[in-house]
Amino acid sequence: MCQSAVPAARLGLNSADPLVREAFLMARDYIDYVTTGGADGTMGPAPTSCSRALRHAGDELLTRFPIFFRRWPRVFQDVTEKTACPTLLSILDEHFFAPVPGGRRRELAWSAVLSVYVLAGQMALHCHERGMVVVLPQLKECVGAYVERVVCPEIRDGGGWVK
Repeated sequence: MCQSAVPAARLGLNSADPLVREAFLMARDYIDYVTTGGADGTMGPAPTSCSRALRHAGDELLTRFPIFFRRWPRVFQDVTEKTACPTLLSILDEHFFAPVPGGRRRELAWSAVLSVYVLAGQMALHCHERGMVVVLPQLKECVGAYVERVVCPEIRDGGGWVK
């Protein structure tokens, strides 16, 4: 389960760091948005400008590059409530920690940040459609914690979520 992969003392939405709070808020909002039908669903307005931008960019990505997202049901086919978070984290680590020439870490682009949330949304949608709704809160925490650990330091160095 996700909790074993994330320290118990995680503050998430209660963090003193506004970047971390936004990361967790975006994870919660985006997963809720995707699992309630997206732009065609019953979700109210986004809580922040960053969440609104994420929703729009996620919708745009899924519309413009549907072929990329057709493979995820096959990748997620063996996912269970117990393996959803570890599977998601493993895929994200593969993406972010893939070898880069010269041993450097790759530059963090907005598309990479977007892909974290969109992939998490696809995993959440997969779980939701298969009756594994109990895992959705865990996925939200896993994604928030992942963004806090991997993405927030880069976002902080770049001046924040909104410039």
